[in-house]
Amino acid sequence: MKLTTKGRYAVTAMLDLALHFNQGAVTLADIAGRQGISLSYLEQLFAKLRRGGLVESVRGPGGGYNLARDPSQIAVAEIIVTINENIDATRCGGEKNCHGDETCLTHQLWEDLSDRIYNFLNSITLGDLVNKPHVQEVALHQEGRMQTNRQTVAS
Repeated sequence: MKLTTKGRYAVTAMLDLALHFNQGAVTLADIAGRQGISLSYLEQLFAKLRRGGLVESVRGPGGGYNLARDPSQIAVAEIIVTINENIDATRCGGEKNCHGDETCLTHQLWEDLSDRIYNFLNSITLGDLVNKPHVQEVALHQEGRMQTNRQTVAS
């Protein structure tokens, strides 16, 4: 199983929203600036996240996005599945036709690994991640960098 850039970016963007939970709507431009993700890519991801009920959009001045639920209620696996990422380490995509029309010798091993990865990611919420000291430290650094960039642009 390989978690693609799409999955990594979706989790990163959702964690950014979780870090700003209850602070008002967050713009995709702010997330893009803090996380180094292209704005157009975020727009595509957030369309899926909105349709999946994980985020809510706010229109107008001060608009942007909010988490649809408390960060403690959103598991990392849910984000990955919502954007159509596959948590599957099998070569056949779970079809059990990995060796011609039959199951290969190691199919069950990879299926078990897929289950463990899913269960691991499903056991971690955005709230869990927000409370990690390293995440807090990185977020503070990112906020400082964003303020410095805003001051430079304003000068």
